[in-house]
Amino acid sequence: MRKLAALLVALFAVLPRAEAASVVLLHGLARSSDSMAKMNRALGAAGYHVCNVSYPSREHPIEVLTRDFVLPAVRACLTNPTDEVHFVTHSLGGIVVRQLAKSAPELKFGRVVMLSPPNHGSEVVDKLGELALFKFINGPAGLELGTGQASVPQSLGAPPFQVGIITGDRTINLILSLLIPGPDDGKVSIESAKLTGMAGFCVVPASHPFIMKNRLAIEQTLAFLATGAFTCPAEPT
Repeated sequence: MRKLAALLVALFAVLPRAEAASVVLLHGLARSSDSMAKMNRALGAAGYHVCNVSYPSREHPIEVLTRDFVLPAVRACLTNPTDEVHFVTHSLGGIVVRQLAKSAPELKFGRVVMLSPPNHGSEVVDKLGELALFKFINGPAGLELGTGQASVPQSLGAPPFQVGIITGDRTINLILSLLIPGPDDGKVSIESAKLTGMAGFCVVPASHPFIMKNRLAIEQTLAFLATGAFTCPAEPT
């Protein structure tokens, strides 16, 4: 925590302070709001009004999760329904916020940072989705995250908000990585994380389950929310 506090002091010496803007955190599949606790603390220390949302990610399809659980939580987070709201998401949370933009266009979206989002699906779902254990662990939403054109991520199109994407290039599951073409974080390939029209893209040395706790990912999240750009080196073209 001391290192993170020092990082915040250094970062916000050169970046503009947030003026009590609201940020909603959305965790990943089969996780809870506890997984976003470190990010929550960092954003709170930076002056943001943070709402760390929990939703039953394993129990319902993505559209139902968005409509019945996430949207009411977002509305409750805002003191004024017309206020702008930023988002920081992990994994499935990135697809949920894209669905939210489609389901609730009346929301005033600010900047969105997605951590390891399966924006074009994951080959892991393609290969293992029919297994009973996979269905039990990941539920209906997990089965909607394949790479086929009928999958939810592939059906949502370009987002109508400013988005920066951070993904990892480390894995703690070599078996799953063998199912994924190209560099990946153990669940999602670097290429699958990208979106047409994204305002920034950053790769950090982190694995899928832990990227939201990664110091560099937190630093880059703060930078993007404050300025609309990352400070990490541009990806080679």
